[in-house]
Amino acid sequence: MSTDPAPGPRAPKPALVFDDPLNQQSSDDTDRGWGERGEGDGAADLKRFLDEKPPHHL
Repeated sequence: MSTDPAPGPRAPKPALVFDDPLNQQSSDDTDRGWGERGEGDGAADLKRFLDEKPPHHL
């Protein structure tokens, strides 16, 4: 006799989806991840601008 467990119910395989992928919104279609920040005050924005300004813009 075999000591292998009896085969139980398997998890269903993911179904294939044949929808148009261009109809779905991707993460690139949103502002999230593109440097958008929450609401802040003007002094913090000015400090960030001056800190990140390239040297040739002095």
